[in-house]
Amino acid sequence: VQLQASGGGLVQAGGSLKLSCAASEFTLENYAVAWFHQAPGKEREGVASTKMTDGSTYYSDSVKGRFTVSRDNDKNTVYLQMDGLKPEDTGVYYCAAGWAQSSGILTLTAPLNEYDFWGIGTQVTVSS
Repeated sequence: VQLQASGGGLVQAGGSLKLSCAASEFTLENYAVAWFHQAPGKEREGVASTKMTDGSTYYSDSVKGRFTVSRDNDKNTVYLQMDGLKPEDTGVYYCAAGWAQSSGILTLTAPLNEYDFWGIGTQVTVSS
């Protein structure tokens, strides 16, 4: 396993969860790591990303102001703090790593196949 996402669960609307994405067998140093949300029956969409070198971040409009992405280079891990959760945030969350210098990786506009590594998703369920 090269990327492992964890931290999902069941939470009431307005609650919080913190997801982790840990890399093994390679270093995230030159990568940007993105979080993707796949709601039931819908396509996978990027919601947040961070560049490991300088910590720059990017958020989709749907999560801006509610989610915070951060990194710990020493632990080779990226986090997604999810606050103010809404029922529409329900779904599987995946983390993915793409070469930071590649166009669109940080801004979540690159095709999904441009990301080099994907983690197994973690389920987040937000009840109303």
